[in-house]
Amino acid sequence: MSDWKLTAICIVDRTGKIQREGVVPSDPEAIAAFIKSNAPHVTRIGLETGATSTWLWTELKKLGLPVICIDARHVKAVLKMQINKSDRNDAVGIARIMQCGWYKEVCVKDLDSHAVKALPGSARQDQAGSREPNPRALKEPRADYWPSEDEHIRIACCGAHRRSARTRRCGNAATHCPAIEQQIADLDRKVMKLARNNAQVRQFMTAPGIGPVTALCFLATIDDPRRFRRSRSVGEYVGLTTRRYASGEIDWTGRISKCGDKMLRSYLYEAANVLLTRVAKWSALKAWGIRLAKRSGLRKAKVAVARKLAVILHRMWVEGTDFKWSSKETADQTA
Repeated sequence: MSDWKLTAICIVDRTGKIQREGVVPSDPEAIAAFIKSNAPHVTRIGLETGATSTWLWTELKKLGLPVICIDARHVKAVLKMQINKSDRNDAVGIARIMQCGWYKEVCVKDLDSHAVKALPGSARQDQAGSREPNPRALKEPRADYWPSEDEHIRIACCGAHRRSARTRRCGNAATHCPAIEQQIADLDRKVMKLARNNAQVRQFMTAPGIGPVTALCFLATIDDPRRFRRSRSVGEYVGLTTRRYASGEIDWTGRISKCGDKMLRSYLYEAANVLLTRVAKWSALKAWGIRLAKRSGLRKAKVAVARKLAVILHRMWVEGTDFKWSSKETADQTA
């Protein structure tokens, strides 16, 4: 169990008996030294997802330790029965989870993927005529690209249509607007350069509504398409499938789960909006979305099309193909 400064460690044997406990600095070498000195034949090391999990997992793997990153939501569900919560108790609970094998392993993306994702997360640009959202880019430390907190604030402070009003309110800060314009332009150039130099991103962009930012974000978030046995699982991973509760006589379906990566989910929703409202070229996907919008409303249709886009992009990635357009006449003849 770790925070930004200290990490609590608990070592148990195969029977669950505590062998050693301790607190060390949140440094991979310090953690590795403690484990190797007290458990030289360690079988599994549990690390829950969090702000430093990517960095710690990567560095501990380099040091040759069998570290496994587990879902923090799963850990919370297991440990919520504890009366007293502390880092020490959490470390003991995680050790018990690893000892009995009741955990869900999380796929940790490499630092290159985080670096790629940081760039479109920082850029606020127009894509296919719509303004993309600007969530914060990266939480894990020591990535190759780390925009400063001040950079995030300056970039997000004003949009093109509100810049003059913002300038009047800022007073002396108005002199920073040229710098803001330059930073946005630099980020746009970096995004476009990444998109041009990556064949997979260019392939994603053959799908309607998918621009360079969404394509880069999808590439960095999924990281490895082989993680998913079925393409339809990507929609669930991004949090675009509905929740369901069925117990006894109760059975209801709610709204989308909103689990997974918020940034990618918002980009896919924007791409679906562009596809349904601004892309003029006909496709079976747009026709399906339009029919759904007439029946259930445009908002639900956008969510459904966003999920479809996630599934289609994954299938394109696995098969190595571009988006398959079909003519309206061919579809009518088939029908």
